[in-house]
Amino acid sequence: MKATQKDFGGIAARAAQEAKVFFFCGPDEAGASDAAARIVSLLSDPGERVEMAGAELRKDPVRLGDEARSNSLFGGTRHIWIRAQGDEAHDAVSLLLENAVEACPVLIVATGATDKSRTAKLLANRPDGLVAMFYPPDLGSVTASVRTMANAAGLKLGSEIAERIARASGLDTRLARSEVTKLALYLDASPETPRPVSAADLDAVGAQTEDDGFTPLVDAVLGGRREAVGPELKRMRELGLNPVGLLLAFERRVAQLAALNARLGRNPDVGGFLKAEAGARRIFWKDQPALAVQLKNWRGPRLERLVARLVALHQSLMTNSQDAELLLADGLLTISRIACSKVKQPSK
Repeated sequence: MKATQKDFGGIAARAAQEAKVFFFCGPDEAGASDAAARIVSLLSDPGERVEMAGAELRKDPVRLGDEARSNSLFGGTRHIWIRAQGDEAHDAVSLLLENAVEACPVLIVATGATDKSRTAKLLANRPDGLVAMFYPPDLGSVTASVRTMANAAGLKLGSEIAERIARASGLDTRLARSEVTKLALYLDASPETPRPVSAADLDAVGAQTEDDGFTPLVDAVLGGRREAVGPELKRMRELGLNPVGLLLAFERRVAQLAALNARLGRNPDVGGFLKAEAGARRIFWKDQPALAVQLKNWRGPRLERLVARLVALHQSLMTNSQDAELLLADGLLTISRIACSKVKQPSK
């Protein structure tokens, strides 16, 4: 089975019942992760969650089959959640599919992969497999998703507040869901006792907006402006910005750069290209200057290495939460030095 964000909702319930291996890919890593979570919620008995990294499976492909056919520690059901980069899990999935022994559901969120990847090709034509491709969402689609989340949580909110939540979360549905959950707890809302949401309610519990919080540091690091990185990291600590949330902002921007690179192709007119993208409302017009610099800094293999570096940093933060702020600061300084070394000064 194959799906995109447009038809995923329509086949999710059937896929959760029929498929055993799920491959979520595309430049919108947030959408892919959200879809994987949706599948887990639709499983008849998801049981224990076992997390694995694609890098581990690349070194030991047999391990996936062993884990997928093992019982839970307490004898119950389980599902496996894999965070991979590209085709890291290909060999492991291939070995899993070759064995006819019943296995638990396996969900793979593959950053940097597409529905043309080798792993996707293993699953696309199988009734027991699902390949779902996700592109970066626009403001309208995330706003609609926020309203859907809010309805399910017992919140009554208008389009203006839903759009505020979408913007504040940087079009990341995972962060938006977190905001909706906080609002529901704050207002003591539920589907049985729905509550209206006011602007004051959102101000009371809402996260720092993307523009006021994450973007200046993202642009400083990816733009190679080393002199601005130190002050922005200090501001990050003073504002108490969440390290993982901040890293997600970098991942969203790099996914956007990858999509823009694909559309730009060999066109040398970056400025004209971005102006057209802004006119088509695919990018925010205020982001054009920063994106112009970043598109020149991060292309081809350099962009691929940046994606891999961010994935490794994400895994490091998740496994070393106590040192997350220090690890993130060190990783971002390294990226800014790389970006700075690649900036070419215009000839005079």
